[in-house]
Amino acid sequence: MADLAPRLGVWVLIDQLSADQAALASTGPGQARVLLVESAAGLRRRASHCQKLVLQWSAQRHFAIALRQVGWEVDHREAASSGEAVRGWIAEHRIEELRLMEPADREFRQDIDALRLPVRLVWLPSNAFLWSREAFSAWAGRQKQWRLEFFYREGRRRFGVLLEGEGKMARPLGGQWNFDADNRKAPPRGLEGPAPLVFAPDAITEAVIERVERLQEQRRAEGLPPLPGSPRPFGWAVSRQQALAVLEHFIATRLDGFGPYQDAMVQGQPTLWHALISPYLNLGLLHPLEVIRRLETAGLERGTPLAGLEGVIRQILGWREYTHGLYHWFGEAYATSNHFGHQRPLPAFFEELGGSGMACLDTVLAEVKATGYAHHIQRLMVLANYGLIAGLDPQALTAWFHRMFIDGHDWVMQTNVLGMALFADGGRLASKPYAASGNYIRRMSNYCQGCRYDPRQRSGPQACPLNAHYWDFLARHQHDLSRNGRMTLVLRQLEKIPAEELTEIRATAELHSDGWPLGDQSRGRG
Repeated sequence: MADLAPRLGVWVLIDQLSADQAALASTGPGQARVLLVESAAGLRRRASHCQKLVLQWSAQRHFAIALRQVGWEVDHREAASSGEAVRGWIAEHRIEELRLMEPADREFRQDIDALRLPVRLVWLPSNAFLWSREAFSAWAGRQKQWRLEFFYREGRRRFGVLLEGEGKMARPLGGQWNFDADNRKAPPRGLEGPAPLVFAPDAITEAVIERVERLQEQRRAEGLPPLPGSPRPFGWAVSRQQALAVLEHFIATRLDGFGPYQDAMVQGQPTLWHALISPYLNLGLLHPLEVIRRLETAGLERGTPLAGLEGVIRQILGWREYTHGLYHWFGEAYATSNHFGHQRPLPAFFEELGGSGMACLDTVLAEVKATGYAHHIQRLMVLANYGLIAGLDPQALTAWFHRMFIDGHDWVMQTNVLGMALFADGGRLASKPYAASGNYIRRMSNYCQGCRYDPRQRSGPQACPLNAHYWDFLARHQHDLSRNGRMTLVLRQLEKIPAEELTEIRATAELHSDGWPLGDQSRGRG
C-alpha cells in the first residue's frame, strides 16, 4: 500500500541550533528532511558585525553535521535569499508540510509568513526559553508593574532554584532573594581576570571566514560601506561541544570570582570574570535550564560565594527570560518608543567603532570592533548611557546594538536598549533612567586615567563630555523627570547649580554634540 503521509520538512532557523528544538522534536530522523539556510540577503537591511556572521554561519554548518551524525537528512543551502533557498528545496524534495519552531524575533516570523510558501506551514511553540509566551502573559497580566524582582522570585519558585525547603515553605537560600548590593565593587589597581577560552578555527570556520572576506570585497566593489569589525582573529565556540566547554571553563576559572567585580570595567581586561555564554544561549547551543542547573550544582559543590552564584543565575533565570517575555508582551509598537523625543543621529564614531576622543567610549568601541562583545555594564553605562544623555535617536542606537553585538537579536536589543538603557518606553520596563555622569565611569573603571577630558569638570574644553551631557539631559527633561520619585535627589542637585554655570554646562554639551573635540581650542565658540 502506498505511503499517503505528507512529505515532511523541518526548517531550522539560525537561532534554533538545538537538537531538542520543538520542530525537530515533533518528528524524528528518517521521518522528515531538515533545511538550514545561509543567506547574506539580510546584510542589505542590517550590516552585521563580521564576528557575528562567522559565529552564526559556522555554528549552523557544524549543527548540520551534528544532525547528520544522528541520522537526519539535512540540506544546508547557501543562497541569495532565504525565500529562494526554501522554495527551491520544497520543489526539489516535494515537501508538502513544513514545520518550524516559533522564532524568538518577531521579524523572522513576519518575513517567513510573507513568503507565502506553497506548503502546509506548521508553527510549533518555542521551547528555547523557560517561560512560554502564554505563561509569561499569564504572569504579566496579573501585575500592576512589570518589575524584574517580582518575576525573578516567581521563576526561582517555579523552577526550584537556590531554595531551602519545598512547596509553599520554600525560602531563598541565604535568607534573601537578591545579593546585587554585594556585587558592585569598584576595580582595584591591577585587577585582572582569568583568560577566556578561545578556539582556533577549524576547516569549516575557516571556510566561513573566507566567505565573509569575499562579502567584504563585494561590498567595496559595489560602493557599500564595509561590514563592521573583522572576521579575524576569531575564537568563539561554534558547536554545542565547544559551548559546553565554555560553560565548564567559566565554572572552573571564573564563577567563584564573578560576583564582586561584575560591574567593574578595566582597560585591557574586556571579559574579566564574565561567563561569555550569551551567544550560545541565544543560538540554541545551550539551553537556559541546563545552564542554571549546572551552575547551581557546581556552585554549591564548590562553595562559590552565594552573592556571585545568585548574581549569574539571576541574569539567566531572571533578566534573560524577563526581557524576552516583555518583548512579546509589549508587542510590535514597542519598537517605536521614544519617550524623550530624542532625535540626534548617531555620531560617526559609533559606526567607525572609535574616534570619540573619550577614553571610556573608545576603549569599549575598540573591544566591540575586535570581537563583537562588551559586557553588560559597558553596554549599559558607557555606550547606552552616552546615547541617553546625548539625546541620540533610540531606534538608530537600538539597531546599532543589534548589528554590532555577537549576541544581538531583535528580542534582546529592543527591551535592553529601548527599555532598560534609554528609558525610551517611559518606564514600562525600568523604574528610572540609568543616566550617569563621568563620575560613575571614574569610580567603576580605570578608563579616565590618561583621558584627554577631566571627569571632575562639567563645562569648558577640558570637561568630561559625559558630565556636560548628564546635567544637560536632566535640565532638558527636568519637568518630566520630576514625576519620578527615584530622581528627586539628583534633581535637587541640579537646582543647586548656579544658572550661569548651568548655561556653560549646556553650551559644552551642545558643542560636543556638534561633533568636534572639545579639547581642540583652535576653534571658536561662535
